Amino acid sequence: MKGVLTKTQYLAGLECPKYLWMLLNKPEEVRKKTIAEEFTIEEGNKVGELAKKLYPNGINIPFDDNLANIKLTNELLSKNRPLFEAGFEFDNCYSRADILVPNSIGWDLIEVKASTKVKDKHVHDVSFQKYICEGNGLKIENCFLLHLNKDYLKNGSIVVENLLIKDDITPKVNYLMEEVKNRIKASFDIISSSEPPKAGILSQSVLKENNHDCFLEKCLELPQNNVFCLYGRKRSACELYEDGIELIKDIPEEKLQTERQKIQWVCEIEGKIFVNKEKINEFLGTLEYPIYYLDFETFSMAIPMFEGLKPFSHVPFQFSLHIDRKSGLEPEHFEYLYHGKGDPRKDFLIELEKVLGTKGSIVVYNKNFEEHRLMELADYYPEKEQWLDGILVRIIDLLEPFRTFFYYNSSQQGSASLKAVYPALTGESYEELEIRDGRTAPVIFLKATYEECDELENDAVRKNLLKYCHLDTLAQVKIVNKLRKLVE
Repeated sequence: MKGVLTKTQYLAGLECPKYLWMLLNKPEEVRKKTIAEEFTIEEGNKVGELAKKLYPNGINIPFDDNLANIKLTNELLSKNRPLFEAGFEFDNCYSRADILVPNSIGWDLIEVKASTKVKDKHVHDVSFQKYICEGNGLKIENCFLLHLNKDYLKNGSIVVENLLIKDDITPKVNYLMEEVKNRIKASFDIISSSEPPKAGILSQSVLKENNHDCFLEKCLELPQNNVFCLYGRKRSACELYEDGIELIKDIPEEKLQTERQKIQWVCEIEGKIFVNKEKINEFLGTLEYPIYYLDFETFSMAIPMFEGLKPFSHVPFQFSLHIDRKSGLEPEHFEYLYHGKGDPRKDFLIELEKVLGTKGSIVVYNKNFEEHRLMELADYYPEKEQWLDGILVRIIDLLEPFRTFFYYNSSQQGSASLKAVYPALTGESYEELEIRDGRTAPVIFLKATYEECDELENDAVRKNLLKYCHLDTLAQVKIVNKLRKLVE
């Protein structure tokens, strides 16, 4: 099926034309998926398999070979039964339908997603499928998105009928149908071009780490402190870029929308670090000894794993705690990492209660995350509610002085994250660690804990997880110490 446009490629082209061109012309330069991205795909596959249980008389069609898949699909259409992974080719395009269900006058097209809501890209996905199905003579009467019910609470065995919600997206799909043929033509024009097009800069797109959010290593190839590092809505950055403005220092002052953006602009032009000593002093004044620097690691899954969980509920499995009992003393360190095959939440709470005293500030980075996890634990373990309520009122957010730009260094590139602030203030980083980010850590933990894993490999994973979480709280200690020196 050489020269055939797949659904995945079609959707890639809608997000980023350059990505589509590279996929077909220089696939070796498209980066490999990360462990976290592979895990997301696996979660989607699990939801897809679960959805099939809603149609017990359905027929599963193998899809390892596209041509064989199409041939078998055509043979099975006359059976008038639900079909899983039915494949079709039309207009040099190929797609498979997650679920195709016969009705009185034709077929219903059902796309399954490990998502808790309908997204625009899902509608584009289904519109492409409908175009190809109807090109093969099928009458598609209705289009549905089968997705996760965000309010589903696991209580015993998974009840698929309650876990999944079927939303009728027929009107949205029909609205897009007139443009599908033109979009397909545009995709083939991109593919057949001798040179890659400009990377897609759509105002609704999210840009991460200076790159367009696709699988190219350097899709935009932008220098440091470009307009996409500007703090605030990415829409304004897209508009600036489209106007030919690439760097923050080149933005006309009248186009700066907030005080924080102006701070970034001045820091870039003057090559200075911005420090608001008065505000930093006020923040430091809220810290009371002993100071507990705390960080959690959690995992989440599309299909709830344990009782009392919803889709994508966070399950804490690890913490690191540095305790600064008084000025001038070396902080003490405590840590916990679940070691078992069951639900880690109760053990997590028991171990945390042993080391988290009843007085003093509890410092975290981005407190919304830890606060919500503690509140969820209080809901599920009401016997711990009073203790947890006492913890919640003591939490102080170390993100605050950086989110509000009481301190800003251009090396942060517009980010107030711990991974950006820590090297900016201390000159140190996470680079020497095997595990360096919060998306990779939970996936590695899940695979090492709940899947078959070699004992030596498991030991190595645990050591790396402990090192990573340890640095998250040690970094907080060092950041506060640096802030104190800045205002001395």
